[in-house]
Amino acid sequence: MPLRPLTLLIALLHVYVGLRLLPALQAWTLAWPLLLAALVVSAATMPLPFIGRRSARRPMPDVWKWIGLLSMGWFSSMFVLTIVRDAGLLLGWLATLIGGWEIDGQPWRSWSAVAVPLAATVISLIGLLNARRTAGVVRVDVPIRDLPRALSGFTIAQLSDIHVGPTIKRGYIQRIVEAVNGLGADMVAITGDLVDGTVHELRDHVAPLASLRARHGTFVVTGNHEYYAGAHAWVDELRRLGMRVLMNEHVVLQTRNTTGAQTEEEELESALVVAGVTDYTAVHFDAAHASDPQGALYGAPPLVHTRLLLAHQPRSAPAAADAGFHLQLSGHTHGGQFFPWNLFVPLQQPFTAGLHKLREMWVYTSRGTGYWGPPKRFGAPSEITLLRLVQAV
Repeated sequence: MPLRPLTLLIALLHVYVGLRLLPALQAWTLAWPLLLAALVVSAATMPLPFIGRRSARRPMPDVWKWIGLLSMGWFSSMFVLTIVRDAGLLLGWLATLIGGWEIDGQPWRSWSAVAVPLAATVISLIGLLNARRTAGVVRVDVPIRDLPRALSGFTIAQLSDIHVGPTIKRGYIQRIVEAVNGLGADMVAITGDLVDGTVHELRDHVAPLASLRARHGTFVVTGNHEYYAGAHAWVDELRRLGMRVLMNEHVVLQTRNTTGAQTEEEELESALVVAGVTDYTAVHFDAAHASDPQGALYGAPPLVHTRLLLAHQPRSAPAAADAGFHLQLSGHTHGGQFFPWNLFVPLQQPFTAGLHKLREMWVYTSRGTGYWGPPKRFGAPSEITLLRLVQAV
């Protein structure tokens, strides 16, 4: 959305909240001027992160983006809670109308008007702390039918949706790298939306990812935000850092670890196909990047029975299941990041978070290792996922 209509929409939403809450706070000497000031600051700063984002205009300094994104997170809760308050007042009015009761609603209007900004502020502070902490490790066992013995216990450290950008910088990434390296995983998978900016802007902040350590290395697929930021340049940069970017292609990992002689057939049967596809929407940015789970298996040895797909969006799953994958690792949803957005994710994606099964294929959807937009996570904590392949019982 262009900046002017966006700014107008933001202003109108703030006016709505002010009209619904400020009159009810007249009896509170300090409350209404504080809320009025907070709404003015919020309305004025929320557009700042978008200024110069996709134009030649000089980008807004990060400190102002921080303020704007904090305002965005706070006002999101303010707006939702105001809607909830209005719905509650309407239901109360209907109840008194239908029941014929005479109840003084003024105290309810006054106290609920105080509760909305207090609750929004508390939620935003908790969300900020949750967002800025180093993501916790979520351990998940994935039961695979007919899993080769050599792959039993194979571990994958998944990172997703870090969104390096205005509020996520080098120090944040360094903490994630240290946490992942402490897991001793067999491979690292980064399932898209790594960045929110150009290579020129963020090269130094992404650099610590070159220190990720795993037995078989680090594999990456593109997300939609890579295409917003210049996917071709980012693919080149990530490869320069030593990561394997999978663009509708695969690699075969030899996992058998024995000292005895083994046939080529035995080696292949104990191997793992790791495939990766471009983002589900990549075709809208580059026709040559159309996501193709079936094509990602082109040339894969038929004797390698276990197949893993890295795909940014969960909605790649039906095509992945058709192609014969056993496990798809995805992100994109952030688990909703904070209420009420988790309620809208199912309108676009088949899975919001966690491990689910689609026909014969498992799909794990990460809640994300960083966050997008407001530095706020409430009810959907960030995660570093350690997945372990185990034999299905």
